[in-house]
Formats: sequence, C-alpha cells, structure tokens
Amino acid sequence: MGLVPSDLTSLGQRNSGFYEHRRSSVVLNLPGLEVFPGDLLVSDGAADYLCHPLLLLNSESKKPRWPFSKRGVGKDKHKHISDLENCLSSVKITSFRGYDFYGLKDKTWDEVLETHHKLPTDQLDLKKQQEAVWELFTSECTYFLDHLLVLKMIFMNTLKYLQTHEYLLDVDLWRLFANLEELTQTSLGFVNSLFGIIKDCVDASEISSSLDFISVLTKYFRGSLCQSHQTYCLNYSAAIFYLESLRQRDDFGIYLKWCEQNEQCRRLHLPELLVAPLQRLTRYPLLLKNIWKRSMDSAEKIMIYSIKEKVEKSIRDLEGKVKWLDNFQKFRYLQEIIVWPPLWDRDKRFFIPECLKHIFKEHTAENILSPTNRHLLYEGKLTLAESTRFLDVYLFLFNDFLLVTKTKRNKKKLGGSDPGLMCPSLTPELQAVIKEGGSCTVLDQPIPLDRLVVKSIEPLHVSVFGLRNAFLIQHENRYRQCIAAFLLQAQTENIKKTWMAQITTAISCFTKSQETKKISLFTLPAESSEI
Repeated sequence: MGLVPSDLTSLGQRNSGFYEHRRSSVVLNLPGLEVFPGDLLVSDGAADYLCHPLLLLNSESKKPRWPFSKRGVGKDKHKHISDLENCLSSVKITSFRGYDFYGLKDKTWDEVLETHHKLPTDQLDLKKQQEAVWELFTSECTYFLDHLLVLKMIFMNTLKYLQTHEYLLDVDLWRLFANLEELTQTSLGFVNSLFGIIKDCVDASEISSSLDFISVLTKYFRGSLCQSHQTYCLNYSAAIFYLESLRQRDDFGIYLKWCEQNEQCRRLHLPELLVAPLQRLTRYPLLLKNIWKRSMDSAEKIMIYSIKEKVEKSIRDLEGKVKWLDNFQKFRYLQEIIVWPPLWDRDKRFFIPECLKHIFKEHTAENILSPTNRHLLYEGKLTLAESTRFLDVYLFLFNDFLLVTKTKRNKKKLGGSDPGLMCPSLTPELQAVIKEGGSCTVLDQPIPLDRLVVKSIEPLHVSVFGLRNAFLIQHENRYRQCIAAFLLQAQTENIKKTWMAQITTAISCFTKSQETKKISLFTLPAESSEI
C-alpha cells in the first residue's frame, strides 16, 4: 500500500470521513503527574451550573395538572412523535470521507514510506522520531474524524435542525455539547498543520530530512488546544447528568436512537462520544513523551519536554477547577436544602413576643455554608432515638463542625427542582428529598469539632430499647458541660464504625490545625544579632 500523490494533496477540502474500526479506551484515575492512555478526569461537579440560577425547592411556577386536561393527550402525543420522526427522516448527513487525511489515519509510517528507499542504518533514530510524530498525527485524525466530527455533524447539527423545525426547543445545546464547535475547529487545524509538515517531509528529495514539527506543537499546545479542552471538560459532568435527565423523555429518546443508529457512529453511543475529549486531553502527555524519548537533538528534547510539562500542568489545573466547581455547586445546593429555624421555633423554652422578633437579625446560611470557609468531609442518613419515637436525620460533617438535621419530605410533591439542574455530586438520599420538594431542618446549633465527643454504645445498654449499631454524640460548651446529646443508630455495624472513624479523624485534624494557628500567632520573629 504505497502513498499515492492524491493521499497528500492540498489541505483545503473540508467535507468529512469516519473510521473503519472502533478503538477501545481505558478509563483510569489521574494521580498527580502520572498520565496514562485513556485517562479520564471525572468530575462530580459541573461548570455550567454557575450560569443557571437555582430553582426554588417549592417552585410555584408549575401549575397543577387538572384531570380534564388529559383529554386527547394520547392522540396529540402520538401525532407529535410521528411528526418528529418525519422531520428526522428529512435530515441529511454527509459522508466524512472527503478529508485528504482520511485515508492515512489507519496506515503505519512504513506504509507511507513504501515508495521511498529505506533509511540508512545510521538514521534509524530519525525514523523512530518520525514514527512517534506519525502516531500523534494518526491518533489526532481518529479523534477528529471518529469522535468530534460525529458529535458535531450527527448529534449537534441534527438537534439544531430539529430546533429550527420547533422540536426539542427546550434542550440546551451548550449544556449538552459545550464548546464542541471550538474543539472541532482547533483539532482540525492541528491535524492540517501536522499533515502539512508530513507532506513536505514525504515530498522532499531526501527522506532523511527531519520533520519540522516543533513549531506546530508549540503553536497548538501553548495555544488553544489545551484551553478549549479545559472548557469542555469542566462541563462534562453536567452534560452527562443533563443527558440522563433528557433520556427520560420520549421525544429526546427518538432523536437519540435515530442518531446512534447512523452507520457513521459504528455502534458508539452518545456517552461514549462525549467522553472522548477528556480521554484525548489526558493522552497528549504520553504521546509527547514518546516523541521526546525518540528525539536525539538536545534542543528539541528541551522544547518537547517543556511542552509536555505545559500540558500536564493544564491537566492538574483542570482537576483543581473541577473540584472547586464541584464544591461550590454542592454548597449552593446545601444552602437551598438546609433550613435554619429561628431560636423560638428550635426550642420552645425561649419565648419571644412577635413585637420583639424584629430585634433578632435574620440568620443567613450563606456565611455558614460557604465553600470558601469550609469543606464537607462526610455525610449520610442515620436514625435519631428520641423519648417516644425514632427520627430520620441527615448528618453533615464539615472540617470544623457537625450539623444534625432532620429530613422533611413533601408528600404532595408540588414543584421540586428540575432534575436537569440538580447537582450530580449530591447523594441519592438528598436528591430524593429535593425531587419531593423536601428539606433538611437543623435540629440544634452546629457542634464545633473541638466541643464534640463521640462514644460507642454497647448493644447490652440499648438493646432493650430496640437500638442496634448505636453511638452517642455529645455537644460540650467551653466549660466542658454537656449541653446537647444525640443517640444515633446506623443501618449496619460497618456504617457505625465508619461514622465514628470519620468524626474522630475530623476532630484530630481540626485540633492540630488550631494548635498550629496558635503556635504561628504567638511565635515571635527571631531577634537580629545586630541588636
């Protein structure tokens, strides 16, 4: 299979092409600086939530459905689905085979050089470097043609077409595809630039001429390539969560099925395509490292290594941003979910006449539940034993205090947050509470970790009350007097042990941090020897 002139002609054509085989991918964690093929940055949070206001938990904007409003719904729904299918039948997807580099993505470097003489043995090192650059080029071709172009041409453009015909108008293109247009253009430019230098090398009179690839790597890896991938990755978790909420709809399901059945998808589903940019970003350092290892020129090695370090730093920055956004969004939801009752509602011993209640400043949870001040270490559902009943409670363990709340569900299920806007990092228990329009009401004031004591309760002492896997939490004041106590029951012995271990570790860490602050506060700078 020699390289014919038509394989390496002008770079101007921009139709499309798709792959003959499907490449497998590996999903791994990304610990620190280690980067492996197919690494996946999985964010529990989401960037696009910053652009969308939180819905009220008990929204009054949703009108109740009256029984008589259901008349004719079946016929209208069937007609709508039928019209949607007819509209989809008119969508035309062009072939992806028009790109000049389409026929090269599955070839080896040896196949490209078949029409040329073999390199002398003293230039085999140069060939190894060229093979490494060729691997970067062909993998970028596969990424562009098999994933980005499929997402853009089949999924995104089809959705745009449907929306111009007034179908799926409420589906947010950005929340689903983010900056896919920018990613596609950037990747195409990168492929074309690499294609150009490879074409010049192959067309040269002497195949021993080296590839001038440093300028291309510098331009794209120090430019828009990493930045556009960062923007996409920050939206990824929100996109997947949004997709799951959309799949519950019949009309979106028909659109999705139609797209995934296109032969150019080659049995890849939308979630598998959406994850491709994350996997690609984390594979770049390995490809660059491979080029660096096979380069002999010291100046080239320095340049390639610095570019690799730049990409790895971009990935580390992305991890930090994802974690920050996750934490920020989760705390925003906690501010909505957690209800802080006033003093007179929390404890009936404190009587405040209506005429004096204005004296008390309204307590705002924003200052307490702020992601800049604290971190949520652990959370979960437990059972609180009261004198006459058992109460379902939900505990939030922060890095400086413990909050005990009781979950309240709205049986009428009026309103409730839109599932598409719900934070993915919330636990299933909290998501269920939100969907039912419920809340978490604070039972008592926050318990500072330096005032908290946790004790295990032996089964012998509480079995008579029907309690199992029980432990006690005490809240002490500054004089070490117990001012509150919570007898809690876990579902299993393991959950009990986990909770006690988490609380004990949090107390230890908080105590150490406080001691460190005191030492730094009271430590005076050393006197100058000149005084």
